[in-house]
Amino acid sequence: MKKESPKSGLITVFMCGDVMTGRGIDQILPYPIDPVIHEPFMRSAKGYVEIAEEVNRPIPKPVEWPYIWGDALKVLERVAPDIRIINLETAVTKSNDYLKKGINYRMNPGNITVLTAAGIDFCSLANNHILDWGYSGLDETIKTLEKARIKYAGAGRNLKEAEAPAVLDVNGKGRVLVFSYGSETSGIPPNWSAMKNRDGVTFLEDFSSETVERIKKTVTEVRQEKDIVVASIHWGGNWGYEIPSEQRRFAHGLIDEAEIDVIHGHSSHHVKGIEIYKGKLILYGCGDFLNDYEGISGHEEFRDDLGLMYFAKINPSTGTLVSLMTAPTRIKNFRVNYASREEAIWLRDVLNQEGKSLGTSAELNDDNTMMLHWN
Repeated sequence: MKKESPKSGLITVFMCGDVMTGRGIDQILPYPIDPVIHEPFMRSAKGYVEIAEEVNRPIPKPVEWPYIWGDALKVLERVAPDIRIINLETAVTKSNDYLKKGINYRMNPGNITVLTAAGIDFCSLANNHILDWGYSGLDETIKTLEKARIKYAGAGRNLKEAEAPAVLDVNGKGRVLVFSYGSETSGIPPNWSAMKNRDGVTFLEDFSSETVERIKKTVTEVRQEKDIVVASIHWGGNWGYEIPSEQRRFAHGLIDEAEIDVIHGHSSHHVKGIEIYKGKLILYGCGDFLNDYEGISGHEEFRDDLGLMYFAKINPSTGTLVSLMTAPTRIKNFRVNYASREEAIWLRDVLNQEGKSLGTSAELNDDNTMMLHWN
């Protein structure tokens, strides 16, 4: 991959899908938490490490902080995005106040350096694992991110804090505002919703025009001229390429009415189609970027081990997308690796198939990166 020459005035935003640094991945980091978990078929997080090692080679433990990001760090260095955004799908806590929900993710706060090692600027918290270890776990997650100077949105100690965007300053170029929302369609329990005097997440009760209006009001209160506004949304099921019509209408409504510039959608365990609507980027599902599912069978046809790094160049004066470059990746040995040529072709074909009805297509370059084209 050739190093990109910067274009004056444009802001490059890096986005990816779910980053699940808890459970098995936490166990290979320098400060693993007590591995006891409360799942129907697994009682120790170490079990996920063992399954992965049975399929591939043993993982050296403990790994150094940059290990899990693997080849992604080289791509980030070459592209040098202005902002780095992830969906952090784990609690960062020592809390033992687990909720009886089947699967509970947590990472030891002592391992927070694993995020700063990749220069992560922002974590979306409105997802179905952030409260896995109770309100005490959420509170410790927030305090740990604040101490590490990583910004977040989508969860807080009350509704006002949960709804507030992260404000990311880009030296000499402007600001990026990131709001975070979560929907019951992704598995978030409605009772996780933040209230006036209760911790919780920024919960979307539905995808109605009334919900769009509420978001518009929040955005209008803080947006300034030339701000780029991102809505990071955890929505939809884990499997399947279909984009529900209500999601698409909601995305269009956020752009038309709430003046959202980028929709960073996640929850699906695999890459979904991309749409450019009135010049604005909509990622309906970014897929898993890092997880501990290695060696677990089921849904192989979706290739949840394959992902994309999304690099969006945006004009802050208009909020419109100038270009979208993606870099194909593969999870192996609990780290992000370059995808092979064959795997990159598979991802390109998925984007092209799913992009037909959305007016987009992907072109695969010689260096395995892809460029998005749209009508």
